Amino acid sequence: MKTYKLYIDGKFPRTESGRYDIFTDASGKAIANICRASRKDFRDAVVAARKAQPGWAARSAYNKGQILYRIAEMLEGRRAQFIEELGTEGLSPAAAGAEVSAAVDRLIYYAGWSDKYQQVFSAVNPVESSHFNFSMPEPTGVVSMIAPAAHGLLGLVSVIAPAIVGGNTVIVLSSEAHPLTAITFSEVLHTSDLPGGVVNILTGQVAELVAHFSNHMDVNAVVYCGDDAGFRKTIQEHAALNVKRPFFYHGDWTAETAQGPYRIMDLQEVKTTWHPIGQ
Repeated sequence: MKTYKLYIDGKFPRTESGRYDIFTDASGKAIANICRASRKDFRDAVVAARKAQPGWAARSAYNKGQILYRIAEMLEGRRAQFIEELGTEGLSPAAAGAEVSAAVDRLIYYAGWSDKYQQVFSAVNPVESSHFNFSMPEPTGVVSMIAPAAHGLLGLVSVIAPAIVGGNTVIVLSSEAHPLTAITFSEVLHTSDLPGGVVNILTGQVAELVAHFSNHMDVNAVVYCGDDAGFRKTIQEHAALNVKRPFFYHGDWTAETAQGPYRIMDLQEVKTTWHPIGQ
């Protein structure tokens, strides 16, 4: 059987733990081996994300938008493969095709926002002294994410795209139930113009990794896409350790409400700059 590997720092390593889960289709037939990522795998991904973040944030908004468009093109070019894998994960051909189309559209949507959100959310603030006062959004930094359990492709794209278009780098734990499309999507990222380390994708068990995703001291924000009250509590408690931002998303990932510029702004810090007015 094919072994689906992790995606860390632009490479495809096996899990350092040597543990694998067997993925079965709806009929119970064994299809593939899925790496069960460990704490060490996550820590390696954080190191890669931190290394890549300054360079990625420094890229122009135009260039980041170009790269997201390229990812969408590559995804569209492999449409048949993704429909087949989504079918293996239990979707009908029609539903699988709709999910691929929605994922492509979502990438293009955020690519379009790449050079616009800063204009919309920046401001020149009135002050009493003889200064210009500017407020501008800047990336939070390194973000850990636990992707939605449903919609293995669309959910993954919906959390990654707004984070990276804003200049962040991410470590994502893919859906336990739908892991195949996550690693195949990493192949799309790898063959696009996205630098290594900007997106790191792990497969594994949420219950085992949720604590590590939320308590690592070099992670600046954590996104959880689920409704487990225990996991939410763990994330909230661990986020307080270094005052990282926790975000909790849930709902229908096919809806218009699952996208928007405010998803970009969730993972931005607003920086205010004072500049004296010359004579």
